[in-house]
Amino acid sequence: DRQTLVAVLQFLRRSNLRESEEILRREARLLGDDLGSVATVATSSPGVAAVAAVPPGKGEARGNCEVGPSSRREPREVGNPCAARSLGGSPVSSPSSKITHSGDISAVVVEDQPDVSAVLSAYNQQGDPTLYEEYYSGLKHFIECSLDCHRAELSQLFYPLFVHMYLELVYNQHESEAKSFFERFHGDQECYYQDDLRVLSSLTKKEHMKGNETMLDFRTSKFVLRISRDSYQLLKRHLQEKQNNQIWNIVQEHLYIDIFDGMPRSKQQIDAMVGSLAGEAKREANKAKVFFGLLKEPEFDVPLDDEDEEGENEEGKPKKKKPKKDNVGSKSKKQDPNAPPQNRIPLPELKDSDKLDKVMNMKEAARRVRLGPECLPSICFYTFLNAYQGLTAVDITDDSSMIVGGFADSTVRVWSVTPKKLRSVKTAADLSLIDKESDDVLERIMDEKTASELKILYGHSGPVYGTSFSPDRNYLLSCSEDGTVRLWSLQTFTCLVGYKGHNYPVWDTQFSPYGYYFVSGGHDRVARLWATDHYQPLRIFAGHLADVTCTRFHPNSNYIATGSADRTIRLWDVLNGNCVRIFTGHKGPIHSLAFSPNGRFLATGATDGRVLLWDIGHGLMVGELKGHTDTVYALRFSRDGEILASGSMDNTVRLWDAVKAFEDLETDDFTTATGHINLPENSQDLLLGTYMTKSTPVVHLHFTRRNLLLAAGAYSSQ
Repeated sequence: DRQTLVAVLQFLRRSNLRESEEILRREARLLGDDLGSVATVATSSPGVAAVAAVPPGKGEARGNCEVGPSSRREPREVGNPCAARSLGGSPVSSPSSKITHSGDISAVVVEDQPDVSAVLSAYNQQGDPTLYEEYYSGLKHFIECSLDCHRAELSQLFYPLFVHMYLELVYNQHESEAKSFFERFHGDQECYYQDDLRVLSSLTKKEHMKGNETMLDFRTSKFVLRISRDSYQLLKRHLQEKQNNQIWNIVQEHLYIDIFDGMPRSKQQIDAMVGSLAGEAKREANKAKVFFGLLKEPEFDVPLDDEDEEGENEEGKPKKKKPKKDNVGSKSKKQDPNAPPQNRIPLPELKDSDKLDKVMNMKEAARRVRLGPECLPSICFYTFLNAYQGLTAVDITDDSSMIVGGFADSTVRVWSVTPKKLRSVKTAADLSLIDKESDDVLERIMDEKTASELKILYGHSGPVYGTSFSPDRNYLLSCSEDGTVRLWSLQTFTCLVGYKGHNYPVWDTQFSPYGYYFVSGGHDRVARLWATDHYQPLRIFAGHLADVTCTRFHPNSNYIATGSADRTIRLWDVLNGNCVRIFTGHKGPIHSLAFSPNGRFLATGATDGRVLLWDIGHGLMVGELKGHTDTVYALRFSRDGEILASGSMDNTVRLWDAVKAFEDLETDDFTTATGHINLPENSQDLLLGTYMTKSTPVVHLHFTRRNLLLAAGAYSSQ
């Protein structure tokens, strides 16, 4: 609306904010010097000045309450939270103009890494420190007295405003006011922000803010709030009437308000989704198309089984076996419509040994137990006794023949869990004597003298936090506090490569389901994609605001999920390194991830003891499984996806009905657009069983090819 625009421009001129005035003028296409002759400005909805009218997406007006350069939707924002910082003058502090555009502004300079002093200087031009408590309590009173339907949504403002107002006071060296502000209002914040508030309470002087990462994150990444248009208008009106510029400045500068049209969300719906370090995910972040389908399996003939139990029935046997085999094959013959193109990313060729293994796998699958509520899996628990070295990681091979433990004393120990012992290849001199044409050459190259149940691998110089076997069982990965990922040969039990890329501890690593590629994530907040034959990473996935604590490949190997201490899960596209999904809802660092075998769903576990279920295609939370009382360290779907097993520090393994959890999902367009998720109230209906160990936290779970559940952990005597 014209008066508002004129008023804003005049205010900018009076305040000597030339640069901002120029930018606003350019955006509004007001090139004349005379403020009186205002060109008409297209508006996207009555009473909202849209300074560059771009039609909003499918039937929704997107709101972003910032003016001037900071409203630029920088395409790289997903990949790097620090990339979208604008340096084009101060923001315009008028609550009445709002921009709904996603066009580019050429005048904006983008920096990749924020300069600390530049980031903090935004706290410079501030109001009267003695009034901060009054401002905050005024807003608090207003929100608490508003209608129930708006109160839940507007209450989301309390935490980010509290943090920024406190930091402003500290930065401007009003230490006593900051202390009193903190003491008066910190008790009002939601319980899941307690850890962040503990860090905040230690920042009492301007000098403390310089080196504090959490602080910098808060400053550089906008805190995202998802609010309905009605609630937002209510807030705007209140701040205008009260002329509460201090709070409005913070809303403009540091918050990203994602406005949607429709009913405000309830307290339960909001609580399910919030809790991460930077608020919720923008709806834009979960719009990209994800190819979550499975790749077509290569076709080859499955030879028939000779040693079948009914040896006499020679005639009937092929007939009986054949249909089963076809079943297994036919699953993969039709191309999944949601699958990525077969050659979207280069995958390694199948070797003869891989084909043999696939055949074995199909034979095992034919004998697989169909699980369900009436038929629960048996659980075999591997307890590491007397593990004084401190067990920190476990993995089991796909065919369940070997188990590996990573330990705090920096060793990696590999055990055979079948009667077949672990043997190394003979020395070069001995190998030269072998007849290479003989049928059992693979057997002959092994040195019987080296046979043992356990092999210890030395090489790391710090605790080993992650281990992963390659699908062909020839290699083993381990990652450590020493900042390296090591690739070990399981033929010679020696280290082949040390991959150096992370400068800090590496918390997790995992091989791709097709081998060759692997992923690692660490304290430096990024995940890296590697190939075994490259010593440099192929991709670096940057965007998390805290440590990347766990990593997982999607079954089609085109995507990687990462869980972080910033309490979010991100899904990355291996092809181009883009972040295609951001999931928020956990109230503590994420420690376990599992994709369903069909690739459609993701289960995540965290220190909050909850297991959350996500629909990858729609980018929505579709379930919440409550029951564990401590960190969930292990998650695994059964081979056909009927059951989800979760293992926790509370010494239990729990089995959940995955089929029931994912049926009748509400994934209509409205839900997707607004995030009005309705989680079933009682997750106890989905709990099929709880199995206690005596005193062993569960750190790993694995379903064998026949659906026997293996679990592992180290006995703790406390």
